[in-house]
Amino acid sequence: MTDLLRRPTALYGKVHDITPETANWGYVGFGLYHLKPGERFEENTGNREVILVLVEGKARIRAGGVDLGELGDRISVFEKTAPHCAYVPADTDWSGEATTDCVLAVCTAPALGDYPVQRLGPDGIELTQRGKGQNTRFINNIAMEGRDVAGSLLVTEVFTPAGNWSSYPSHRHDEDDYPNMTYLEETYYHRLNPSQGFGVQRVYTEDGSLDETMAVKDGDVVLVPKGHHPCAAPYGYEMYYLNVMAGPLRKWRFKNDPDHDWIAQRDAD
Repeated sequence: MTDLLRRPTALYGKVHDITPETANWGYVGFGLYHLKPGERFEENTGNREVILVLVEGKARIRAGGVDLGELGDRISVFEKTAPHCAYVPADTDWSGEATTDCVLAVCTAPALGDYPVQRLGPDGIELTQRGKGQNTRFINNIAMEGRDVAGSLLVTEVFTPAGNWSSYPSHRHDEDDYPNMTYLEETYYHRLNPSQGFGVQRVYTEDGSLDETMAVKDGDVVLVPKGHHPCAAPYGYEMYYLNVMAGPLRKWRFKNDPDHDWIAQRDAD
């Protein structure tokens, strides 16, 4: 198994706990809880900011003494409704209790700026289409740069219909060269519907120094430290992924693979 592909470590509890240290990079962290009703969770953000995403189910959440109430609405992520999310700043305790079966994502990055504890969704998040033909997918922008809600984190959800490609044409954001490109590490948390399915993700550089193609299962996480990173959903299985990105600058600027940029140019016409 490639080190870029991380399987869940358990069925329940904190099933993913990816830190900059375990990912061997500098910015992005990603955690995931699978909880049953009544189960509790508690963490402190330390020197990092956190965006909590209720992927599925419901939970009552408190952060920094603020009662955020019961978050969550969709029982299955493939309902494609806007997610309930919350921002938690650095040096803040947060905790809660699942009120249904619950999947809670914990997206983290170094804290920059001064942002308060707050709900980030579902208000302000609208499902939008991107791409054409077999490259069509649907986006829930939770905290991209158009929303000034975080200092480092960029977070978004993507739904890819069965048989379609996503994060395509192949693109990279691995150089700190704004405005031409920004350096952003990235994680992909994948889900498949039906859950016994699989997807495919390739992570590669133009010089061939990195070239990994992975079969991703429901619940897997893929790390993208550099290079291009397209993925595809086989016929019969739709794909969801939750992206977390962070780097020195909270802006998303990328370059397409020159071999495949003609597709983006054609579709822009």
